[in-house]
Amino acid sequence: MNLESPITEVKGIGAKTEKLMNKIGVYTVGDILLHYPRDYVRFKEPLSAGEITQEGIYAVIGKITSAPVLKRTNRMEIVQAKVRDTAGSVELIWFRMPYVRSQLKSQETYIFYGKVKQKGRQFCMEQPQIYTTEQYQQKMQTLQPVYARTDGLSNQMITKTILQAFEEISLSYEYLPEEIRKKEGLCEYNFAIRQIHFPENMESLTIARKRLVFDEFFLFILNMQMQKEKKIMIPNDFPIENETVIPYILSHLPYSLTKAQKKCFDEILTDMKKGTAMQRLVQGDVGSGKTIVAFLCMALMGENGHQSALMAPTEVLARQHYETFMGMCERFSLDRKVILLTGSLTAKEKRRAYEDMQMYQDAMIIGTQALIQEKAIYQNLGLVITDEQHRFGVRQREKLAEKGLHPHVLVMSATPIPRTLAIIIYGDMDISVIDEVPAKRLPNKNCVVGTSYRKTAYEFIRKEVQKGHQAYVICPLVEESEELEAENVTDYTKKLEAYYGGGLTIGCLNGKMKPAEKNKVMDAFAANEIQVLVSTTVVEVGVNVPNATVMMIENAERFGLAQLHQLRGRVGRGDAQSYCIMVDHAQSKESKKRLDILNRSNDGFFIAREDLKLRGPGDFFGIRQSGDMAFQIADIYQDADVLKRAADAVKELLLKDSMLEKEEHRKLAAFVESTMKEQMNL
Repeated sequence: MNLESPITEVKGIGAKTEKLMNKIGVYTVGDILLHYPRDYVRFKEPLSAGEITQEGIYAVIGKITSAPVLKRTNRMEIVQAKVRDTAGSVELIWFRMPYVRSQLKSQETYIFYGKVKQKGRQFCMEQPQIYTTEQYQQKMQTLQPVYARTDGLSNQMITKTILQAFEEISLSYEYLPEEIRKKEGLCEYNFAIRQIHFPENMESLTIARKRLVFDEFFLFILNMQMQKEKKIMIPNDFPIENETVIPYILSHLPYSLTKAQKKCFDEILTDMKKGTAMQRLVQGDVGSGKTIVAFLCMALMGENGHQSALMAPTEVLARQHYETFMGMCERFSLDRKVILLTGSLTAKEKRRAYEDMQMYQDAMIIGTQALIQEKAIYQNLGLVITDEQHRFGVRQREKLAEKGLHPHVLVMSATPIPRTLAIIIYGDMDISVIDEVPAKRLPNKNCVVGTSYRKTAYEFIRKEVQKGHQAYVICPLVEESEELEAENVTDYTKKLEAYYGGGLTIGCLNGKMKPAEKNKVMDAFAANEIQVLVSTTVVEVGVNVPNATVMMIENAERFGLAQLHQLRGRVGRGDAQSYCIMVDHAQSKESKKRLDILNRSNDGFFIAREDLKLRGPGDFFGIRQSGDMAFQIADIYQDADVLKRAADAVKELLLKDSMLEKEEHRKLAAFVESTMKEQMNL
């Protein structure tokens, strides 16, 4: 067995489990080792049964006072037992685990670990893990990994698979030059990959993570720098000879562009008129008006007889752009074909889109990653725009550009990245910043509250709905987790339905839903057929429902500040006052300090700078930004210092050996070449 072996070579992975593994992006043994934990759990101090006063994840210590009972039904066998003391009791229930009855001995002390729920007046713990006091003491010294998974695939199965993979494969070779490892104080790769999954302690985890974060940044920047020289002198094959459409559109807009929007568009126009192809990033805070800038660029290309394409990260956002651009073409009397291409279109609709792409040489083409598929063939593609750039890998952006003959490249991002970091990450691009929001937009009113505020928040939402407005409620999880104490979309939707008793229409949205299901829910929300939408962060990117005025975020302490800022940007997109309610479950000094930054400011760039100041070396639980730059483990905010050091290391390396030809760099060169080949197969 090696890293390239199919995941089925690991003992216990049959056809059914293989399909589930594929759903989380695991196809090979190497893939499962790179499926890093999303979080870690520390085992808690044990409590007696009488100390349990509310639902949650607990360790309960006590004796089984009477023999466990085995009940048989038509569907399953159920073992029941009870831990009791003078102050209270907790009922223990195991489904389909009849052997537990013989495992438990009366009058012996055990520790039961799991999620406690309240049923009537009785607290119950279902499927608890069983430990002796000695075993549990050992567990308390460790950090337990929690993985992203899909329905039918347990955390225990993923953990077991990774453990078996480590037992059966040989070690990976160390590809990072020793000179860099020593200078940066980095641990060996094989130590890092083992400790990131099963850390011996917090110190080992921090050391391992530092190495893996450095690797991601280092390889990303190295790859980018080695490609940079090829792009600098690409000739401009799509000249701009006519500009009449721009003043016409600007004079017919119902508003004036901000100074920042005008400056940004002027910089783009200057690029398009140069002798070389444009490579530019437009950074604009949430609601700063990047979409109209993109439309002006695409309209200008169309006037000059060139096609343009805009790639969005989600179908919901792609369809929204399509409808917006269709409406603007009609409003400004532009005789321009607007084409939509997404994965969920029917075969007939896709065939028509492909035909239109080859027929209309001045078309505006909007879609998802379907735009970079083999069947998508363009005619005269002069401009490619990647919206929400941080959701795509560099290679995906390049594949879209390669659909044309050296087109202009424009990428847009609402993630507020401090300029010093943006220059490193987008080292191959010029940068424009839209740092104003339209004058008519009212700033959000923000508040950070504890869970006791929920009822007040629910009633506030009811009042806003009665005014004709709508609300979002964001939860960090899709469904209940046995490992994490956090709100989930599935149960929360039921909770709100019960609370409002049918008075409000509640909708549910999460990333596991099929595109057609997501579109249906978002269409209903946009049409105000759903008043309250309970969702994961899938709504973070670009969803535009001007009627929504309330954003309530549960477990706000688990999100990065930039992500929270993105989320609250989904409200306040109309003329009415908007509100963001952040529910802090931790109520710790650290979480209060972080969330207070959002409470005090609506400026994304200020928030990003302040967030950087607060981050500590071990502060990496539940704060990773959402998919920034498609990194697996690195976070450009939290790991800003590592990013800068990786950039310096790449610069120093390439000054010494620009083509990585020296003997001590051969392993690194081979590794970079293999990863580039993998990216080519995206």
